[in-house]
Amino acid sequence: MAAVAWGRCFPRVWLRRRAGPGCGRHYRAALCAELKQPLAIEEVASCPVRPHEVRVDVHFCGVNFADILVCRGQYQEKPQLPFTPGMEFSGTVLETGTDVSTVKEGDRVIGVSGFNGMAEECIIDHKVIAAAGSDEKCSLAMRKGAQSIVNYSQGSLKEAVRKLVGSDGVNVVIDAVGGDVFLEALRSLAWEGRIVVVGFAGGTIASVPANLLLLKNVSAMGLYWGRYKEQNFPVFSRILSSALQYCQQGRIQPHIGAVFKLEEVNDAFLHVIQRKSMGKLRQRPQKICYVASEEK
Repeated sequence: MAAVAWGRCFPRVWLRRRAGPGCGRHYRAALCAELKQPLAIEEVASCPVRPHEVRVDVHFCGVNFADILVCRGQYQEKPQLPFTPGMEFSGTVLETGTDVSTVKEGDRVIGVSGFNGMAEECIIDHKVIAAAGSDEKCSLAMRKGAQSIVNYSQGSLKEAVRKLVGSDGVNVVIDAVGGDVFLEALRSLAWEGRIVVVGFAGGTIASVPANLLLLKNVSAMGLYWGRYKEQNFPVFSRILSSALQYCQQGRIQPHIGAVFKLEEVNDAFLHVIQRKSMGKLRQRPQKICYVASEEK
């Protein structure tokens, strides 16, 4: 069991920044400047959050034996000096970047921060990578809040993700395409990552190589949301209510890619088959009827 120590988290990348305009506030951070030596508590300049980041007032940070190994240089991963140890934290959101919509000021959060958990604040990178099959769809994803994009029709998805996040990989993949894209995404997962299958818009259902699940302790799971309507209606109802509430609050803004008349239903189908659909397609009879779209 991990011991718990007071502290607020601050990633080491910020510790090397100099205070700039608007960065007059300071707080303390525990620094390992030399291996196998006691940590020093130093003042750190607070910097503005970037669009995809979240500032957290950490109430507790865990103290683990691994933290001691890191500070001795005996851990399997060796961060560059100086760094702040500490691998986990809990606290309250103080501020969010303009592209962050999943949390808000005042929310209570927990996190795994790597080797930077013992300081008086935490700025967390909240990164979303969108993958799509055309430049137009990638541009739409960026406008809707993705921090990075990958056009998987122009090369290896795995290599593109590696260039963005390094060799460690990504924690979660949500896949609606299937086929080779699914396999590339599976190979892009980090240790104990998770891939969630929600569809097969690419037209091919891939077989999961079980050895890939074993090598990184990753999980592959499916999400058939509509099935909750029969199997667990209260969950189905809560999810739908939450989605409507988020729309009303402006937290999510579904993109309407095209609108078709009732007599244009075959054109709507062709639009999807030709991979032209982006966001949601709508069909308009006497009353508006939303039609789900699948896109690669």
